[in-house]
Amino acid sequence: MAETIYPYQQLFDFTKAVFQHIGCSEGDADIATKVLLSADLRGVDSHGVARLTGYVRLWEAKRANTQPNVRIIHETPSTAVVDGDGGLGLVVAPFAMQVAIDKAKQVGTGWVSVQNSNHFGIAGYHAMMALQQDMIGISMTNASPLVAPTFSVERLLGTNPICVAVPAGEEPAFVADLATTTAANGKLEILQRKNKETPAGWVQDKDGNPSINPHELKSGGALLPLGGDREHGSHKGYALGAVVDIFSAVLSGANYGPWVPPFPAYVPMPTEMPGKGIGHFFGAMRVDAFRPADDFKLHMDKWIRRFRSAKPVAGQEKVLIPGDPEREMEAERLQDGIPLLTAVSEDLQSLGARFGIKL
Repeated sequence: MAETIYPYQQLFDFTKAVFQHIGCSEGDADIATKVLLSADLRGVDSHGVARLTGYVRLWEAKRANTQPNVRIIHETPSTAVVDGDGGLGLVVAPFAMQVAIDKAKQVGTGWVSVQNSNHFGIAGYHAMMALQQDMIGISMTNASPLVAPTFSVERLLGTNPICVAVPAGEEPAFVADLATTTAANGKLEILQRKNKETPAGWVQDKDGNPSINPHELKSGGALLPLGGDREHGSHKGYALGAVVDIFSAVLSGANYGPWVPPFPAYVPMPTEMPGKGIGHFFGAMRVDAFRPADDFKLHMDKWIRRFRSAKPVAGQEKVLIPGDPEREMEAERLQDGIPLLTAVSEDLQSLGARFGIKL
């Protein structure tokens, strides 16, 4: 499918203008744009500007507050609960992660759960905020219920990503950023745009049978937990997704399981919702709360170099460290621009035309 290349700054200016147009302050629009475009830079195209129109629709449906009063509603020296006041998760999540970092500076670790938020972009951005402070960052969020637990045909969990970012010394940071499903929903959307089938193990139909149709969710089907089926360990992916749901929502007072608000604004909200909005969970751990930071980073470098030098299987150039592909993609796209599928480009052009903002 045809693509158009856009310079990062061009997309940044356009996206920030859109966020300001729907009511965000300049500061909130700036951070929301940084978070959103970090996905495009790192090659997670499903979570970048392709979702900008989705955030606008949430605002139009009065399901996203662009002028929220984000605040701490409960705390101890090392923990906090943040109420996002229905704000964009792109704004709420960095606030909450900074709270975790500030607490870690004081007492060694900081743990923050969030209620009353919305979709927060890629988990990696928030976890990586801790790296500059010689801290390990952790971020996770629950999401729209599109995933069937192992042995079920009901959609009860989201793709529920987890990211862990670990600083190193001379080597680039270790950044493991992953959905707890075999594939994120955004990858189905990309396959739909490209008119391609899904690999086996990504989705099942409404009766629980394996499928390779990327449109299966529209017919009552479901995404599958990491592993795909029981024989390949889907019960482990199911368990990981459940942990994210509990930490993000049961712990914070957000909605969980089938009651998590859907991202598409046209999808009806669940009834009898037990909490507030979408939930997130963040952690920051000061390395020197465990051992001297320089010692730790020296051994992280050794760890990374040993794994990077592992003998690859035939046909592969090298063994990758989590975070390698995204870091290399970011450097490339900052220099050469960000490719957008024609469908995404046309969507942004249409959005800009509505608001009088030129792309």
